[in-house]
Amino acid sequence: MKNKKTKETGNHRASLRSRILAVAALLAAAALLLYFGIGSDRLAQLSPIPDNALVDKPTLNLWYTDESLTDFLAAAALDFSEESEVRVIPRLVSGLEYLESINEASLNTNMVPDVYIVGNDSMEKAWLSGLASEVRDTDYVTAENFPETALSAVTYQDHLIGYPFYYETSALVYNLTYLEEAAADQLQAEADALAGQEAMAALDENGEPVQTDGSGEEGEADGETAADAQTEETETEASDAQISERTQTLIPETIDDILSFADSYNAPEQVEAVFRWDVSDIFYNYFFIGNYVNVGGPQGDEEEQIDIYNLDAIRCLTAYQELTQYFSIDPEEVNYESVAQEFLDGKLVFTIATTDMIARLEEAAADGSFPYEYSVARVPDIDDELITRSLSVTNAVVVNGYSEKKDVANEFARYLTETAAQELYENSGKLPANTQISLPNEQAGIFAEEYAASVPIPKMMTTSNYWVQMEIAFTRVWNGEEVSAVLQDISGQIMTQVTGEAYTEEYIEPPEEETETASQTEE
Repeated sequence: MKNKKTKETGNHRASLRSRILAVAALLAAAALLLYFGIGSDRLAQLSPIPDNALVDKPTLNLWYTDESLTDFLAAAALDFSEESEVRVIPRLVSGLEYLESINEASLNTNMVPDVYIVGNDSMEKAWLSGLASEVRDTDYVTAENFPETALSAVTYQDHLIGYPFYYETSALVYNLTYLEEAAADQLQAEADALAGQEAMAALDENGEPVQTDGSGEEGEADGETAADAQTEETETEASDAQISERTQTLIPETIDDILSFADSYNAPEQVEAVFRWDVSDIFYNYFFIGNYVNVGGPQGDEEEQIDIYNLDAIRCLTAYQELTQYFSIDPEEVNYESVAQEFLDGKLVFTIATTDMIARLEEAAADGSFPYEYSVARVPDIDDELITRSLSVTNAVVVNGYSEKKDVANEFARYLTETAAQELYENSGKLPANTQISLPNEQAGIFAEEYAASVPIPKMMTTSNYWVQMEIAFTRVWNGEEVSAVLQDISGQIMTQVTGEAYTEEYIEPPEEETETASQTEE
């Protein structure tokens, strides 16, 4: 059975390789068109190139910026070509000034990018530049196939302008082996304590300890051996079930739960920290305030809906600041790669990670460099009152407003996000936004749940630097600056940009009541 599976896998890879080679040959020919079609000093001498000048079939040009999609898109383009009368040419381009490059190619060359992949944070700019057209297959881009998060991400001013493709968000990743060991230790400690209590009770009742030296009659001892063995086996089975049940209770639902776990955890030698994450990157910090900060409303496109400076946001950032008393993390030295590697090395129990961590852990487990079990959970709330919410970016397939092949471009956009996306994770490591597509494992399902509940990154150009400013704000708070003053400052900056006039927020006094985290610190 294993040999058959290996053979099938080999055939799949060979098939994928042959498809990629076929597309590569087509791309080489397309490069000649690019040479003669894009050079500004030759444009004047060129007449428009017909769609079928390169091949018999009409051609769609697909632009993208993420190199990890190359193999997937090459195979998808060839499959679509085999099933239709259209040739698709994928082109990897720089992400710097991406929309500007699309606009330039649309207006001044014969190689108009008919379809392109872009993050939802750029969709306002794409729409206002004429580089996005409305989705024509509106029966497909619905709540039946996509979570509301995805639909909001690809909607601008009530116009559906993209096909949700894949996403990025963050979740809690933890070392399951460590939690199981901690659960076993807790149960053993409880059993030892109970045994001690029973021994003391027997001593009080009988006036002497219970005999444990086997001084009873030989026959009795022999007769009890089998029964004792059976009882011990039953107790072992029960213990396994108890460990599993106790482990579930150790999976943190709040930051307070992590602090409680850290307080009693007897860490093995290799563990350097119970909880560590990249405090320098807003993507891994934003969940602390995501539920209480509003930038652009549900679809991230309403300048009238901005609320950054409020009491709940202050309380959340205050709790965030208090974590410096528990976790020594230097924003100047930490980054996502270093934290991810520490987790892979077995040095951490909990971390905040993005979807790429699944493939990295699966690969490490396969080659033996990660000799543990892991799992994923929703990002923890701060406490029973303050709720968290992750940030997400949705990458969508957009049909260029300048394309003359919008009908077939829409067909390909659906094909890419529906049929081809069945193999998206396998060939790129990306998780599809389409909820009808089977996910590779349970951990991916947790990320999908987190994505469905996440805050889509806003689209507004007037707040495009909000993330940089908020990242700086988190660092200032982590380094000890007064929370309310920091939030007042960033809110004033963003509102000044949006209104076009100097804007000053009225100072909000920090709440007098202590957070649960602060109470634990004093204890």
